[in-house]
Amino acid sequence: MQYVSAIVPPLVMAIGFGFLVRAIIRSQGGAQKGKEDAAAEALARAASRPAE
Repeated sequence: MQYVSAIVPPLVMAIGFGFLVRAIIRSQGGAQKGKEDAAAEALARAASRPAE
């Protein structure tokens, strides 16, 4: 039975990682995509400005 206790943690982590990837992929796009893109571009512009 040691092989069962050895395989359970990696199996649980693999399943959890699969759900995480699925959630990330499903959250891409949607109604808020334009707002998120505009916010990301504003942050990128602010970060690329030279310090005064």
